[in-house]
Amino acid sequence: MSREIRIQPLTAQAFAPFGDVLSVAGDPDKMINAGLCGRYHDRAQMAFDGGRAGISLFQAQLRALPHSLDLVERHPEGSQAFLPMSMDAFLVIVAPDQGGVPGLPQAFLTQPGQGVNYHRGTWHGVLTPLSGPGLFAVVDRIGPGANLEEHYFETPYQVVA
Repeated sequence: MSREIRIQPLTAQAFAPFGDVLSVAGDPDKMINAGLCGRYHDRAQMAFDGGRAGISLFQAQLRALPHSLDLVERHPEGSQAFLPMSMDAFLVIVAPDQGGVPGLPQAFLTQPGQGVNYHRGTWHGVLTPLSGPGLFAVVDRIGPGANLEEHYFETPYQVVA
């Protein structure tokens, strides 16, 4: 089995099994602020058990390709949205669940300004900025209980362009 994963563009259709793509595309749903601001309404399905939504800021170190993927994680108690605070692309890695462990990972490259919302329980890689400062606003569950599961691959995958 090949341990190489090729990066694909991030599209709503390809990413749908794992979460929501957050981007401004097409006409806004509504004009607000005296017609000076377009609102793209309700673009992510946030879900939380036994907690509340919180906003945190993450500062991630820059990475380079090829990227060695040895760790994925998931959050069983709530969804998690990553909103870049710059117009830099970043790498998004997800994997389907196969009986409580991650299946074959998939890698996506965002366009500048795109964010993602991972559905509750979705296996995903850690923040992987490739060209910019790696500053993100993160909306996720704040509350009691264990909301982090990690999985280390015995043999890392190589993520390539």
